[in-house]
Amino acid sequence: MKYDILQGIGAVVMVLFAQGAIRLLVDHGNTGLLGWLGGGFGVALTAHLALVALGVLLTGWSHDKAKALGRRG
Repeated sequence: MKYDILQGIGAVVMVLFAQGAIRLLVDHGNTGLLGWLGGGFGVALTAHLALVALGVLLTGWSHDKAKALGRRG
């Protein structure tokens, strides 16, 4: 059950920050959730893309763990 929740959290993080990265590419001044970060366009885009990658990794890892536990039980 906990891996299913982690998979959902990873998917939400991935979608939110992918949408933010696309919005940032269209409007360089709209930093969205990372407006507090500062540092300009490059820093904000790098942070968005890093969080997208984190969401993808968390989703994939938790999916694999949940799948492995399902096969044992």
